[in-house]
Amino acid sequence: MNINNLLSDFKEALQAPQLNVDLGRKSAETNNPFFFETVSNFYNSAIKRHSKFPFIRTLQYGIALLQLPTNSEKYLQSLPSSARRNIKKAKRNGYQFERINYNNYLDDIGDIHRSTSVRQGHMDSTFMNQELKPINNPVSIDEYHDYAYFGVIKDGKLRSYAGCMIAGEMLLLATIFGHEQYKSDAVVPYLIAGIAEYKYSHYPHVKYYVYDKYYGASENLRRFKRKFRFEPHTVNWQF
Repeated sequence: MNINNLLSDFKEALQAPQLNVDLGRKSAETNNPFFFETVSNFYNSAIKRHSKFPFIRTLQYGIALLQLPTNSEKYLQSLPSSARRNIKKAKRNGYQFERINYNNYLDDIGDIHRSTSVRQGHMDSTFMNQELKPINNPVSIDEYHDYAYFGVIKDGKLRSYAGCMIAGEMLLLATIFGHEQYKSDAVVPYLIAGIAEYKYSHYPHVKYYVYDKYYGASENLRRFKRKFRFEPHTVNWQF
């Protein structure tokens, strides 16, 4: 990135909307210890001093965040027509959105990881070729915290998936991958929209949909995030 682009990003970051995001400490303390530990690890990582810019926190400026509308209809209406066409295309081609059991799709997830060696840069070969093992995340006892997996499926095969941490007011896209061969079928856009719609009926306290950081992403990924209304914010995390 040249100096002009860097200065432009810096100026935009300073002018970005500022939010306080409550991760729900009180309810995490009464849930399974897994959720308190998971959210606590995220919080500690987020407020840690940045390795290159120690005067700021690691996840403070330029968080790609969508302040969710009050209902799913307004969410879909807020998306640009190109995003809505993506969603319709995936549905028209026979794909279905579901909350999934991660352990039921280990082979498909491995295929997705190996489907391309380049995403936002070259993929680590160890990650791509590792043998995936079952996970044993506990079931949450309330709607304030969860760690859920979602997928887009056709003919019984998983074509895109995401792991999401739900913590108080936040739903975080912690991991998200799509199979390269089916990318043109809009399996990732459909996944992102499907998760947002799922939130309205299952996590009513979630206000903010978070998709990692905005700055540092490629121009293509920035455009994609903005297409789904993930825009730069400055966040004060509370836990």
